[in-house]
Formats: sequence, C-alpha cells, structure tokens
Amino acid sequence: MNWGSLLWLGLAGMGCGGSVGEDVSGEPVLPSAEAAPAQVNAQACPEGVASRVKAVMTPGLGGFMGELTDVQGTLYFITSTYDSDAILWRSDGTEAGTVPVKVFPRDSLNAPQPENLVAVGNRLFFQFSDPATGNELWVSDGTEAGTRRVEDITPGPAGSSLDNLTDINGRLVFFRYVPVPGGGSRPELWRSDGTVAGTLRVRNFSGFSGLDADTLKVGNALIFFFGQDTGTTLWRTDGTLAGTTAVKQLDAEPLDITQVNRVGDPGVFILADGPNYEVWKTNGTSAGTVRLDAFGKPVGLIGTLGSYVYLDSMDNPTTKRLRIDRLSLNGGGKAHVTTLPNPFGAGEDAYPYLQRAVVSGGDLYFSMAIGSPGPAPVNVSLWATSGTAAGTRRLYNTLSRGDEYWSPLFATGAGQVLFGADPAEAGPIIPYFTRGSVATTGRLADVARPDSFTRVGGRVFFTAYDDTGLRQLWSVPANFTCPPGPAAR
Repeated sequence: MNWGSLLWLGLAGMGCGGSVGEDVSGEPVLPSAEAAPAQVNAQACPEGVASRVKAVMTPGLGGFMGELTDVQGTLYFITSTYDSDAILWRSDGTEAGTVPVKVFPRDSLNAPQPENLVAVGNRLFFQFSDPATGNELWVSDGTEAGTRRVEDITPGPAGSSLDNLTDINGRLVFFRYVPVPGGGSRPELWRSDGTVAGTLRVRNFSGFSGLDADTLKVGNALIFFFGQDTGTTLWRTDGTLAGTTAVKQLDAEPLDITQVNRVGDPGVFILADGPNYEVWKTNGTSAGTVRLDAFGKPVGLIGTLGSYVYLDSMDNPTTKRLRIDRLSLNGGGKAHVTTLPNPFGAGEDAYPYLQRAVVSGGDLYFSMAIGSPGPAPVNVSLWATSGTAAGTRRLYNTLSRGDEYWSPLFATGAGQVLFGADPAEAGPIIPYFTRGSVATTGRLADVARPDSFTRVGGRVFFTAYDDTGLRQLWSVPANFTCPPGPAAR
C-alpha cells in the first residue's frame, strides 16, 4: 500500500456526499447528475492532530489488536497473532506509558486471548481460556501480579459459559449457563468483586428457560427477559438476591425480544408478537414498563433523541427504501419522519438496513447499507437527522462496503463524530470526522481501517494500519478543530 497516496485519497472530491433536497412530500431526494452542485473537497486535518501512541505490533507479524477499554482513565487493550502470545496492555496515552501487563502464552493447539473486557471501578474483568481450567473469569489491577483468575467456577478444563458481563453498582454481574441432562442449559445469575469469597451465585433459575441474549442497563439495574411457556417476562437485578425480581409480564406467550436500544436512552426494546412489532420502554419498574405502540411489520431501533425513539423499516418490497418513523417516549402515537432514497431499489436484493448509529448533540447519525446478492452491500452511506425531514441529510456516500469490516461510527462527546470513509470508492478505508454537514466533514489522518474508537479522558484512542504496515495504537484529542471553518451546519 502506498501510504503517501492516502493524503490525496483523503482530498478526493466529496460530490458523492452532496446535500439532499426535499420533494413536495417532504421526503429527501438526491440531486440529479445534471443538477448536482460542484464537488465539495474534503477538508483535512494537518499532520499531528491524530498521532500514533506507540508501534505495538511487531513488524512482520499481523494479528489482532482491539478491545480498547477505559478503566478510570487508563486504557487497556489486547494484542495477539497466530504465531505469538496474547498480551494484555495498559496505556496512559504516551509511548513510554504504553506497556504490557501480562503475557498469556500460546497453547500448542490454539492461541487463546483475553476477551469481553469490562471495567468495574479501578479493575478490569475479562474472560480467558487456558488448558488447565478452560474459560473462566479473570481480573486485573494493571499489574502482572494483580492479573489473575478470579475463580475456577467450573472445576477442571471444561470451563464456564459466561455472558452479559456488566458493571452494576460497582461490582460485576453476569450470567453463567449450566448444562442440563438431555441437552440445553439453565441460567444462573452471578456477581463478583474480584475475590473468591466475593464471587458467588445470586440466583439459580432452575426450571427457567428461554433467557434472551440481550440485556439492558437502566440506571443501577440490569434488565433481562425470559420467554417461556408461562409467558414473556421482564426481570431486573441490582446484583443481590432481594433485588432480583420479576418486574412485569409482557405477554402470556413466549415471544422474542428482537432488539434492545444501545443509542441514547437505553430503556427501549422491541417485542415481536406475530406480525406485530411492539415498541416498549422501561425504567425498571412495573409502572414504568409500558408499550408505546405497535407496527404491523418488522421495525428496528435507530436510537432515542430527546423525547422520541426513532425506528427504521423498509417502505415496501418494490421501492425498497428505508423509512424512518418516531414515537414519543411520553405517548402520543407514531409519526412518519422521512423516507430515504434507494437508487438500487430495482435489484432483487437491494434492501436497505442500518449498520451503526450514535447520538451527537441534537442529531442521530447512522450508516445505511444497501444489500446485494452477495454478503457485501453494494453501497453504504452516512446520514444524520435532527428528527425532521428537513433536518435529515446525507453526509458521505461511500463507507466500507466490506462484509467483515463495517465502518466504525463514534461520537467523541465534543461535537465531532468519527467514522471510516472510502473516498476512492475502492479502499483503503480512512478515518474521517464530521460536525454534521458536508462542509464540516473531512479526513482525520493518513492511516487505514480505523477501529475500536474509545474515549479515555480528553483523548479518543483507536487502532489503524499505518506506515508500519500493521495495526497500531493511535489517538486524537476528543475536542479538535480542523480545518478552520464553520463549526456547525
């Protein structure tokens, strides 16, 4: 890869991400080729705004680098390759302060690595599988001596099946799945403070089945769902036996939770009841768990913004356009916001779907993909909406079209949204930023395939391929202004 050419790729025209007008129905329409405005050149940050923290990966070896996690102002991450050991690292954001914490030797048959990193107070919890004990819970205080297995919960090499590790009230809460005779498993609720004595089973859900994989953290409680013969029920836990209770029966039949909200206010989920997709909200109480409305077709959650939750669906099988509706979190029914254009709609598999979404300021940002006959989409574009048709605009038209790598989308918390763009429409994917308009969208750095954006203090860390030819650790100030120009749309 010619890394010097990335600058010129980043400065390529932005005409494909031009503004979106409105037709008489109030829906956005793409400008025609003849009416297209002059290209808007992508603005570019000067060298040094984003900088490499340290060349962590060894030249000549590729591999994994990720799971960036903030633990009270210290960054932790994992590296591993097929030919070497896995390593847990910590970083204070400087080259000298980016150091290995513990090496996990490579087994002769495989290369296990720590995974599912979760910060709880000043400690890092994760799962790791070694030959002696199998997969179990580990904890680290940032030192080699303080990085250890918490407990061999399932004695011997079989290991434990653990899921939904969550920080609740300063302690780790998680589910353990125990095999049952005849196949299947039953769930158990556990908690841990990082010690053997403080790692214990909170509740054994004997006789329960159908625990939904998705959970929600609402306030100081973990929300989870059971769908079984007795009905579909919402539960909550604060990590204690007394605080683990059934909150409300959602339906008398065992139904599926198709999606829980991860963008904005988390207390929203969708329940599929036959052809009806019901949108619910919850604050963890029976009175505060209510059905907002129902749709007679599949819908997905984009996220919440202000007092509304926004949902997406396909308008009809012929045009295959992405429709956006909203529901008031305070009741009042649904309203149509807008329908996005799909120039590929004539194709049998050209269905639209959302990949990622974030909230920044007063806007929802989301990446919309258009399907193709193969696993990779034919197009992926970046959009933003303030919740109205006039406030819905396309910011960039070519994000990653890979089926294994989706362009990241990250709100810095300081007004910018970071994403991966494909200015040459054939790779490489380059880190870009936007402040909500085409004019305030530009290239962040001359690196490729950014991933794992994570804010720690006043900086945002990420991984990217750079001039070493390997994925390395990079960072950028959370609040930056480049280039000079309008700070808002």
